[in-house]
Amino acid sequence: YNDWLDHLNNHFQKKILCIGEYWRNTVDPLLKYIEATEGRVQLFDSPLHYNFHTASMASNNYDLRTIFDNTLIQHKPELSISFVDNHDTQPLQSLQSPVDYWFKPLAYALILLREQGTPCVFYPTVYEAKYVDSKDGGDIYVELNRLACVEKMMQVRKDLAYGMQRDYFDHGNTIGWTREGVKEKKLSGCAVVITNGTAGEKIMEVGKAHAGKTFIDVCGFRQEKIKIDKNGWGKFLVNDRSVSVWINEKAAAKLK
Repeated sequence: YNDWLDHLNNHFQKKILCIGEYWRNTVDPLLKYIEATEGRVQLFDSPLHYNFHTASMASNNYDLRTIFDNTLIQHKPELSISFVDNHDTQPLQSLQSPVDYWFKPLAYALILLREQGTPCVFYPTVYEAKYVDSKDGGDIYVELNRLACVEKMMQVRKDLAYGMQRDYFDHGNTIGWTREGVKEKKLSGCAVVITNGTAGEKIMEVGKAHAGKTFIDVCGFRQEKIKIDKNGWGKFLVNDRSVSVWINEKAAAKLK
């Protein structure tokens, strides 16, 4: 396999994107394969998916500070293809382990708006899907609803989620992080807060370049306007069992 990939790369004079899939809920077999292929292959981060599934079932009993434990994104982020759900994990499929609907926006924020990993968005998340499948001789209707906020997150990733990342994984139920932005991307930078418990807040630093600027929740879950202080800090809010993605209000106007 290594020889074949090297041959392709040499023949086409470019690095071929190669993604592998192996379904385990522990990262060790994935790391072993990466070692054997000497980093030639990126892998779907199935242990991260299982963490999302478990977290969505456990609600506020899950410690969000551990959400990246035992995952490829933790050990080899440059080779992690991160995802929330796919065609195998949806209801009635061979590896059924769907992420509960309320947690999906939180999970997508974790893969789309952070520096680590290469995210993959499942088609029904944007376009939805409805179908009838059978189990035990009976027909079952399955509906996979779209998440409008994920499209906003994809735009934020493309245009704004750049620069230094500061993590605030300091509470079991409410965590957050910021991206400071870069000069090359006008109005870039963001702050993200997620919780699997009750509404809360995070006081986080986005950088002095944002001093005096006003941030709003581009997902629309919170209506407040947050003023960044002279030192580049702000108090960012989040609703019960939710996520809020805070960006410069001028940048938000351009995303519409």
